[in-house]
Amino acid sequence: MLKCPKCGAPRASGANARACASCGLVFAKWAQRVLGHERIAPSASRGLEVEDDSDRPSLAEIFLPVPERIDPLAFYGRCALYVALLAWGLYFVSLDLSSNEIGESFMHRVNLVFHEAGHVVFMPFGHFMMVLGGSLGQLLMPIIAGSVLLLKNRDAFGASLALWWLGQSVMDLAPYINDARALNLMLLGGGTGRDRPGMHDWENILLDLGLIEHEHAVAVAADRLGAVLLLVGLAWGAAVLCRQYARLTRGESGG
Repeated sequence: MLKCPKCGAPRASGANARACASCGLVFAKWAQRVLGHERIAPSASRGLEVEDDSDRPSLAEIFLPVPERIDPLAFYGRCALYVALLAWGLYFVSLDLSSNEIGESFMHRVNLVFHEAGHVVFMPFGHFMMVLGGSLGQLLMPIIAGSVLLLKNRDAFGASLALWWLGQSVMDLAPYINDARALNLMLLGGGTGRDRPGMHDWENILLDLGLIEHEHAVAVAADRLGAVLLLVGLAWGAAVLCRQYARLTRGESGG
């Protein structure tokens, strides 16, 4: 566009090309107002700096989406799942990390699969990362799952459950960390850390970091962080369901 569409004055070049020097018309605003969301021909749009944010979802649309149509059966199924995870999550939060009761749960067995896989994945990065990789593996899996659910599938409720899982997994590590000096917990394959010197992950990690005498403080921090993440996941899931319930009831009432 070589001329101003309002007054016909020749359009300047360089930094002065954003607005007409004669009448002050801002070309980008004119394009948005007149052309709207229609496709602009290359010859007409050349030099027009128009940023169309209309297709970019807002934070509310990402984290608290409300579909136009909600399947009641699927919605109430999610509600039932939420109630179960709410009760289970509050149970995990109530546990004393020194008892290692969380290590007897079904979720510990799920986490253990990714824990052991993490050792293998991080093996090429040296001994320290291989040992730490077990704990990283069981934390990275819910992070990856939640990211895919939120950013690719646009499933905020599923992502909130992944955050619940991440919190539970952090709490699952707390008794293992707390055992770094006592070495009383049974390790995979049998025997305790005392029976199998050098095989306790968190004894090695905290020794390398010079934090072995602070194992209890690190364990408490992990336990509390995990509880916070789990509770935030539950709050997020509840917010998603509440917004979707409001849309569902409006739809059922014909609103």
